Amino acid sequence: MGKSDKKRIVLKIGSNTLTKESDHISRGKIEDIGRQIVALQDQYEFVIVSSGAIAVAKQFVNLEGNGSKAINVKQALAAIGQPHLMRIFQESFRDLGLLTSQCLLSYPDFKREESKKNIIETINVLLANNYIPIINENDTVATDEIQFGDNDKLAALTASLLEVDLLVIATNTNGICTKASVEDQTFQTISEVTDIAQLKKEVVTSKSSHGTGGMTSKIVALEITKKAHIETWIVNGLKDNFLVNAMANKVPFTRILI
Repeated sequence: MGKSDKKRIVLKIGSNTLTKESDHISRGKIEDIGRQIVALQDQYEFVIVSSGAIAVAKQFVNLEGNGSKAINVKQALAAIGQPHLMRIFQESFRDLGLLTSQCLLSYPDFKREESKKNIIETINVLLANNYIPIINENDTVATDEIQFGDNDKLAALTASLLEVDLLVIATNTNGICTKASVEDQTFQTISEVTDIAQLKKEVVTSKSSHGTGGMTSKIVALEITKKAHIETWIVNGLKDNFLVNAMANKVPFTRILI
């Protein structure tokens, strides 16, 4: 079963977007994402790569272990939080008439030919039947994104594997800002990028509060999608209607051209 005539978008939602920079997952933000999918679903089909499992779990539990920063404690938190995260997506999206499904992936899946074929075929079947795949790292067996990237790299690998039309990374800034503007707190967004090596010189490497990524992991993601000839946008997911507004050029965001 192949792709439909709709353009395919991978939408990556970071932890800071899902929590609206608080300590709780925001149902309102998940509803905002769902409403935008409804508004765009005639032209686009969506694959979501979602962080947030650890952030959800922290609402419910304070785990004993080798300190809250220990990687196995974070893996355990992810195991507790993932079903809750999926339930929130399922309930919020169902109210909007959207169907959801869960896919847990890890990096070795992208290296084995059989796994890659299975991922593509499964996601194509889900989309053909109007189920939105919601992808997260399989955190109980893999630690790459917990340690390094808040699912940025996972989203880029997924976008490349599925040969999508667009990857949108929703984060907590208006795209990537120039280094000088970050230093003087004016935050001027770089609207278009063609040269990633040049972009690296502009990136400030501070990480986000809930996420593990920051801009460094986004650069890694951009290198993957650029190589795969996939356009990538970095948008401010904290704002309501962020994707619809970006498509209409109503908000500042960074577009990485192929």
